[in-house]
Amino acid sequence: MESQNMSAHHELNAIMGTTTRIPRLLSAEGFPEWKYRIEKYINMKDFKIWRSILSGPIHITTTLEDGTIIDKQVENYTDDDFERVEEQEKALATLTTALSPEIAQGFSEYTSAKELWEALIEVYEGNEDMKQSRQDVLRQKFNMFNYVLGESLKNQLQRLITLTTEMSFAGVMVTKSEINKKMLNSLPKSWDMNVP
Repeated sequence: MESQNMSAHHELNAIMGTTTRIPRLLSAEGFPEWKYRIEKYINMKDFKIWRSILSGPIHITTTLEDGTIIDKQVENYTDDDFERVEEQEKALATLTTALSPEIAQGFSEYTSAKELWEALIEVYEGNEDMKQSRQDVLRQKFNMFNYVLGESLKNQLQRLITLTTEMSFAGVMVTKSEINKKMLNSLPKSWDMNVP
């Protein structure tokens, strides 16, 4: 039993991440939470890496005497140039490491962290119509949320927390008052005498 608990704990750490372990994207369903966690993790580790993901690939150039701008040859790179290239490589490596092998395979064509990040968002969040559709589905799930026969109060509350977290990640905002009302209205009839 203890070994099962330890195994489950390690599996959860692999998904959620820790201060020393990067959160892993294992499935499409986990993308919204992973997106939030990976940004926080990278910012905690090294903000320059996150900046590299957002700013995109760099082109190190030099200006010739006639004013023409050309790519700088690697042998002419300064220490600052090498540092910028290194940040880009770290950013790509960090994002790639955060993907499960199955997911990483599908995105192996991307050679910059920004391209990879944008591709992940496009695939797992979709375009505006897909986002709107997801929001509509989540609103409907919230509206239809109810007690499941035989479910404990703890499990019912956990389902509601999971749903409202998904809604928040998808940009669907509900007030605490609405959440509280939903929970109270979804309690089983046996709870009526305890609810004003």
